[in-house]
Amino acid sequence: MFSTPTKLSGLVNTLRFARNQSTLVLVEHNNEKINPVTLNAITAARALGGEVNCLVAGTSCGDVAKEVSSVEGISKVLVAEDAAFEGFMPEKLTPILMASQNQFKFTHIIAGASAFSRGLLPRVAAQLDVSPISDIIGIKDKDTFVRTIYAGNAIMTLKSMDPVKIVTVRTTAFEPATVGGGSAALEAAPAAAGDTADVSQWVGQELSKSERPDLGSAKVVVSGGRGMKTGDNFSMLYDLADKLGAGVGASRAAVDAGMVPNDMQIGQTGKIIAPELYIAVGISGAIQHLAGMKDSKVIVAVNKDPEAPIFQVSDFGLVADLFKAVPEITEKI
Repeated sequence: MFSTPTKLSGLVNTLRFARNQSTLVLVEHNNEKINPVTLNAITAARALGGEVNCLVAGTSCGDVAKEVSSVEGISKVLVAEDAAFEGFMPEKLTPILMASQNQFKFTHIIAGASAFSRGLLPRVAAQLDVSPISDIIGIKDKDTFVRTIYAGNAIMTLKSMDPVKIVTVRTTAFEPATVGGGSAALEAAPAAAGDTADVSQWVGQELSKSERPDLGSAKVVVSGGRGMKTGDNFSMLYDLADKLGAGVGASRAAVDAGMVPNDMQIGQTGKIIAPELYIAVGISGAIQHLAGMKDSKVIVAVNKDPEAPIFQVSDFGLVADLFKAVPEITEKI
């Protein structure tokens, strides 16, 4: 006869937690536009349930904040503008993120998996004394997440009992949130507390410029591997990519051999992408490389070795000499 009050008490506690649950999404941007990885992170945040808020920090990020506020499902956008945020250095951004956490007591802090979040969120996790959960590909519930291990050969489901979950999201596992239709309120982020002495200083950066689309956002990607033999031979892939409007990538073997720069590397230790069409040329299909592109919608492989592992994951395969096949493909497009 005492079961009913007990059940009601449990229900009240559950509802109280659901009402208090809130997620902060760290917005990655360049002071002009949102990095697409953030839109995938917002989708993951919405899957957790509860209130979803965003933090936009930069030197002049008002337009970015307005764009974020238009994403459906966002409750509030915290905005922090300061010249100290130039270069988005983690030493400068950690205090503002901690100030926001201390004031609003978020249950989850989420960002897209990238070099930016890898530099920042572990610092926040250390200050909160929690374990970060990296590169998730699925969400079971507010405490339980799915991620790959052993270069994608195994999938692990983990449950975190930490009071605050610090999570990065594999962008290929979540659809991007749609910009438009939302009307979130803009609010100044809490002032950072503590000493923000110049332990490091932003000097500058040199970015490679290309008319081809970025690998992370390209709908079509053409990649070359060890089979290209030399960096000069990548010119045939550039010609094919230009006709397809594609980005150009490479395997780790090609990068380690000095054929192309490391910002073109696709794989576990490079960029993880999921374009609509991925064309692998002269790539054997090592596990390390497959971890970075196996979520592509359609995979086409060109390799002279019929036993190459890449054919096990490809939708279409062409067993041929790439030095003959690629120019012929380019000519017929």
